[in-house]
Amino acid sequence: MPGSSTEHAAGAAPFSSYVSLRSLVRGEALTVAPAASVRDTLLLLDQRQADAVVVVDQRSRMPLGILTLHDVVRRIALETCDLQAPVASVMTSGLITVPADGTAHQASVVMVRRGVHHLVLTESDGSYFHLVSQADLHSLPGARQGDLVQAILGARDVATLVALARDVREFVARLVAERAGAETLCQRISALNDLLTMQVIEVLGGQFELPYVPWCWLVFGSEGRLEQTLATDQDNGLIFAAESDDDAPALREAFLPFARSVNEALDACGFPLCKGNIMASNPQWCLSTSEWRAAFLGWLTDPQPDALLNSSIFFDLRALYGHDGLANELRAWLLERAASYPIFMRAMVENSLNWESPLNWWKGFRYDGDKEFPHTIDLKKHGSRPFVDAARIYALALRIPDTNTVERLRVMGERRGIADSELAAFVDAFQHIQRLRLARQAAAPLLAGTNRVDPDELHELDRLILRESLKQVQNLQRRLSREYLPA
Repeated sequence: MPGSSTEHAAGAAPFSSYVSLRSLVRGEALTVAPAASVRDTLLLLDQRQADAVVVVDQRSRMPLGILTLHDVVRRIALETCDLQAPVASVMTSGLITVPADGTAHQASVVMVRRGVHHLVLTESDGSYFHLVSQADLHSLPGARQGDLVQAILGARDVATLVALARDVREFVARLVAERAGAETLCQRISALNDLLTMQVIEVLGGQFELPYVPWCWLVFGSEGRLEQTLATDQDNGLIFAAESDDDAPALREAFLPFARSVNEALDACGFPLCKGNIMASNPQWCLSTSEWRAAFLGWLTDPQPDALLNSSIFFDLRALYGHDGLANELRAWLLERAASYPIFMRAMVENSLNWESPLNWWKGFRYDGDKEFPHTIDLKKHGSRPFVDAARIYALALRIPDTNTVERLRVMGERRGIADSELAAFVDAFQHIQRLRLARQAAAPLLAGTNRVDPDELHELDRLILRESLKQVQNLQRRLSREYLPA
């Protein structure tokens, strides 16, 4: 499109904030050398009808700066710049970059936090890949959401963020009442919760003398998958770089007070402390890069029940704050190895198939006999989790870097050649169950059974779609069994 650095492929799937940034961009990246004249750079912008150009070192391919149309007006036209001067003299340096394999969601959140309209995408070695603009990302729409975003970014203490967290839940509850789609709901919850958590880390980070080493706050589970609902606890950790294994214990001790402070602040914001203690304040999950790899390798080589439980949480890791590269390299390391451990993969499949359908043989509903909530179905355990588990298995087997369940299923469908209708049935079923969970949570936020629903209390159409959605779990599991469990 004119004025944009990227184009969407013809016939592409509807835009999703979970897709990789690398998959969004097409065409030649617009760059100039630092010695190029301002005049030549302006001519290039005009010829290509672009709104920004990146200044790149031609030998190393490292991005050095950016020149946008806004810069042209302010620094060139208004300040009567010498058009023969090198573009390096007027570019904006100190670039804000994100990995090319990051998601559109991640880039959108960074843009909002930093107040910019363009981000430079880089390869793992820091070299230039492409440029992405805010227009390309359809970033964070909605007037009310915009007000919340600005309020979160302006918060300077935890008490303010606690109050804003309540506003976020009220905002999402209104969207649920308006019957917004599950994907839209999860995208907006994830964007606002990410901003809120990042601001908590930002506010508290200045109160501690943190080690001067690269580190990153990690999120796992539903937050790592960008599938948070209104009833979710914390699943997080911290990864840091250490020159040697001997340095790791001292670095860990330095990070733990900070991590504990963040976990407590998030608890105050309505994200309960994890009952399983999967939090960065737990020394077990505040680890160096090599320690995280050792933990993952232990689960791959000895797939005991605890290892399978841990993998269902930790293998959905995502970087939230800090040096994204540490998390991206860890995920890439995992994807390179997981499929080469067939015993682990088989155990994952068998564990996923250990699912009791809440449908009886004549396709009526069957209840699990919960005494506190009789005549109900657990929509998380029996509904969304089987889709999540299957999508994770495919991601590990096919080396799919995405963490979001829907995006994993879409990529799996493309690589396996699954018919569009079958893939759409899987995605629609998962999203319908997610929407029912969100509706239940919005209606009764304080009840323990927020993931449970009595089918008789549903609208007739919702009840019918729920039944069909649960049938899709069976279809997906049959496919999984055929592909990964020999007869």
